[in-house]
Amino acid sequence: MLLVVTSNLSSKRRSMLDSGPVPAPQVRQAVTVFNSVADSSSSAVSTHDWLAAEVPVALVFNGISHAVMMATPQDLEVFALGFALSEGIVQSASEVRGIDVTLADSNLVALPGGIAAMEVNLEISSRSFERLKSHRRTLAGRTGCGVCGVESLAALDLQGPAVAWQKWVNHVDAPTVLNAFAQLEPLQVLNAESGALHAAAWAALDGNVLHAFEDVGRHNALDKLIGQLAKTSQLTAPGFVLLSSRASHELVRKCARVGLAAMATISAPTAMAVQMAQLSGVRLWGLCRAPRAVLYWDGEMTHHGSQESSQSLRDGALR
Repeated sequence: MLLVVTSNLSSKRRSMLDSGPVPAPQVRQAVTVFNSVADSSSSAVSTHDWLAAEVPVALVFNGISHAVMMATPQDLEVFALGFALSEGIVQSASEVRGIDVTLADSNLVALPGGIAAMEVNLEISSRSFERLKSHRRTLAGRTGCGVCGVESLAALDLQGPAVAWQKWVNHVDAPTVLNAFAQLEPLQVLNAESGALHAAAWAALDGNVLHAFEDVGRHNALDKLIGQLAKTSQLTAPGFVLLSSRASHELVRKCARVGLAAMATISAPTAMAVQMAQLSGVRLWGLCRAPRAVLYWDGEMTHHGSQESSQSLRDGALR
């Protein structure tokens, strides 16, 4: 049984943070909307709009800052746990002893006025910390970051971890994937207002979405989902990942590292993402826009021979 990781913040401290200057996931901004036909000032309308917040989040392990990611300041505990797992810093949630989310000290952070930063402090086992120190890289994480912070080509690790073959993966077919994507948009509450966030979700084999997380970075959204699955001991449960983005090699690799055997994205994958799926045995769907979905790689082929690497499936052709 995996350890359910909770924050070390006391209820009083958490209340102080939630009601204080901790940044909200969205901010209200005055804007001017122009008519698409006329561009004269008479067509301008002044109003307010919601913008997605994007703040620096420092991930600190046993007192050592390891990465600074630009992220949506929401669900940061599961984000940090998912990051630790998907980056191989810890092997299981039980190696994380505690997670503490705090607002960074403005006196120590050289940021312009009005811009906040967050720190997530993780206490990890001594074995995990030794592993981190021996493989440490400095990350300056942009919202679209994949291998930023790697100092040389020799430091790249593009070998996908092998995912154990699961018989149930064949049930992750076109109708199931499209059924899940039909449920995703209503769960993207923040994106509906700001239009600037990605979503990562977890669906069961019947296509029902069980968890959904949003973030300005697609990698961050996936890490939040992975953290939640680890926290609730669902990483080994049958199901698949949904992403409201393209599939990059790093997203496939994150899934493979924690044993998630199937994923589907609303946009197309990159060539390297498909290669990573082939190396790791992850079933990879892309361009999932009803009534069409494209199977780019079936995890079964890695273990049981070859077949056409990409096939377009329309109107539930797999069933």
